[in-house]
Amino acid sequence: MRIVTLEEHISLPEMADQIPKEALGGFGRSERMQQLIPKLADITGERLKSMDDNGITIQVLSVDSSGANLLSPYEGPAFARQYNHLIAEKIAGFEGRFTAFAHLPMTAPVAAADELERSVKEYNFRGAMIRGLTKDKFLDQPEFAPIFERAQKLDVPVYLHPGLPPKQVADIYYSGLPNHSGMSEALACYGWGWHSETALHVLRLLYAGIFDKYPKLNLIIGHMGEMLPMMMARSERAFKPGSGGANQRTLTETFHQQVHITTSGFFTQPPLKVALDTFGIDNILFSVDYPFSTNEMGIEFLNAIELPDEKIAKIAHGNADKLLNLMI
Repeated sequence: MRIVTLEEHISLPEMADQIPKEALGGFGRSERMQQLIPKLADITGERLKSMDDNGITIQVLSVDSSGANLLSPYEGPAFARQYNHLIAEKIAGFEGRFTAFAHLPMTAPVAAADELERSVKEYNFRGAMIRGLTKDKFLDQPEFAPIFERAQKLDVPVYLHPGLPPKQVADIYYSGLPNHSGMSEALACYGWGWHSETALHVLRLLYAGIFDKYPKLNLIIGHMGEMLPMMMARSERAFKPGSGGANQRTLTETFHQQVHITTSGFFTQPPLKVALDTFGIDNILFSVDYPFSTNEMGIEFLNAIELPDEKIAKIAHGNADKLLNLMI
């Protein structure tokens, strides 16, 4: 069976080394992150072999947190352009195995929209990945409108991935912990904080009316829906149209029509069941979160799903093929 995974990360040292260390804060300094640096830098070596060993047809690559979103509006555009060009060079000749989400200079939104269009048209990239907040601002702010406008015009999705927490949030929520290596990072990022912040981000987009303003925009979020499936019924009541927000449709209607979730990093059946019950089979796409999770974990989970073959095929590749136009 064809298998597509679309939250699979890279970090190319020649680019990541250009990011000032102070911009990253404490992120990436844990022993675990240091171990993953070679895996993030590799594309057609161990990564491709692991894909072959596990029957994965194609990965959609995306840049990790060490990116243009941490640079100034003057430095970011050239950096993002160089990064996307480098990715395209590295996957040339492997177009049947790899594609990518464009890396955008989010501190310069108009330039980011232009870079999205360039990457889609020149490199056949399949959309963009945005990493959380930009300079402590959520995407519902008017300055980011050019990116949504361009994504809708190009008919490509935006993948909203968690990013580094703002310093004030990190200082209040994730500091003062016992002196144990990696504990603050785990709590602030992949252990909890990332997921709750991304859920909040999506709800802000809904409440601000972004989905209604851009009704053809497709948004992807990872990690089995970033807690939103579990909260769906309660949030539905809170964000009814006419309750003070700019949204014209219900949360459920909006999410079913414009929000897609991936399984990245979540490999047990109960969260999948909740996602199926709330988002529905047509809105769920398989992903691994490589190399932060292993392809073996992802495939074991996929093989354990107790659904008819045609529904498993939708999760494994059908929904992604349709959303990203992968078969064209």
